[in-house]
Amino acid sequence: MDDILAARSTMAFSLGFHIIFACIGMTMPFLMSIAHYRYLKTNDPDHLRLTKMWMKGVAILFAVGAVSGTVLSFELGLLWPGFMKYAGPIIGMPFSWEGTAFFIEAIAIGLFLYGWKKMNRWVHWATGLVIGISGFASGIFVVAANSWMNAPQGFDWVNGEATNIDPVRAMFNPAWLHQSAHMQVAALQAVGLAVAGIHAYLLLKGRAPKLNLSAFKIAMVVGASASLLQPLVGHFAAQRVAVLQPAKLAAMEGHFHTSRQAPLYIGGYPDVEAKEMKWGLAIPGALSFLAFDSFDAEVKGLDQFPRDEWPNVPIVHIAFQIMVGIGSLLALLGLAYFFFWWRGHFPRRYLQVLVLTIPLGFIAVEAGWIVTEVGRQPWIIYGFLKTKDAVTPVPGMRYHFFLFLALYLLLGFVTAWLLKRQIDAAQSEGQQVEGSGT
Repeated sequence: MDDILAARSTMAFSLGFHIIFACIGMTMPFLMSIAHYRYLKTNDPDHLRLTKMWMKGVAILFAVGAVSGTVLSFELGLLWPGFMKYAGPIIGMPFSWEGTAFFIEAIAIGLFLYGWKKMNRWVHWATGLVIGISGFASGIFVVAANSWMNAPQGFDWVNGEATNIDPVRAMFNPAWLHQSAHMQVAALQAVGLAVAGIHAYLLLKGRAPKLNLSAFKIAMVVGASASLLQPLVGHFAAQRVAVLQPAKLAAMEGHFHTSRQAPLYIGGYPDVEAKEMKWGLAIPGALSFLAFDSFDAEVKGLDQFPRDEWPNVPIVHIAFQIMVGIGSLLALLGLAYFFFWWRGHFPRRYLQVLVLTIPLGFIAVEAGWIVTEVGRQPWIIYGFLKTKDAVTPVPGMRYHFFLFLALYLLLGFVTAWLLKRQIDAAQSEGQQVEGSGT
């Protein structure tokens, strides 16, 4: 493993770990606030127990997300000094705003955790809502910084130097809207369906049925709604990629040759040496239509770009297929939820399927980030600075990677153990209360 691969692997693993907790941190406070609102309106003790159970999870996961996110910030400077030399002055603003949102989130968590019976109950509820809003804002600011790497603007590039810097224009670059929307909806989808799957499992086990049915419905409304919205947001994002990063779109679809009436492939494997797609189901003209709303539109292929500027086509294509495949499945599950809700009954088999799909939303999120990051290669700032020119000259990066791999695995194990303890305690309490008939 050479140093650039080790540095990229370290960043990839750190981001892959953090993104899960970032999604949970953006979504769980909203689920908690919905349960809390229902308690305040109905005085149903099950909703109070649910609120406090989710509250403890929010606190634990916020701490883990804060640690892993802070590590990412340091890694930007330690692993990619060539990138920060140019990017720091240009995209420092969204990072500073993200820090502000993070501190607001931390303050709101403190107020919510320790504000029970010490604040007006609706003010207390509002502090929980602020946790979610500030977490969402934090995610938007971080994605805005990343989107600048895919569609850089807000500066003039003169003799290898960035001049005439406009940080506002850099932040609101052409990619920020579709990337932010895609990421935020993905977070709601992944976490909502995962939480619903966990409570579906507990329902199947017969544990605290009333408590878990309430939790299941709250989580599914959020997750199912996001799942039905995501195909529309994803379509919008793909059309923006077609304009802003045509090489990435070509890699996503295994599109090697520029053509009109370009086919869309379902599945398949891109043979880079032969420059053709193999074993995929081709839908003639579908790629042209999806990218430009016209079956006759010309779609640029990889043949329009120098070979050394191609991303890793197989990885990008396979990750994209995984993301789209899972997204389509989750949309169907979301549609089925509203059908069964209308019927007033959730079949046992449907609950079993939801249990099996608990990790799928997070796998789709990870696959989406692989498409975003690997699809930009070999550029770290698209069209201006290559990744190999931004990596640190310090040797021994593989030791850094192995160290962080071990630390993150340990942190993940401890987090899972703590969450299981909290869930078991809440379920036992709920079972006792429901068993007593109170």
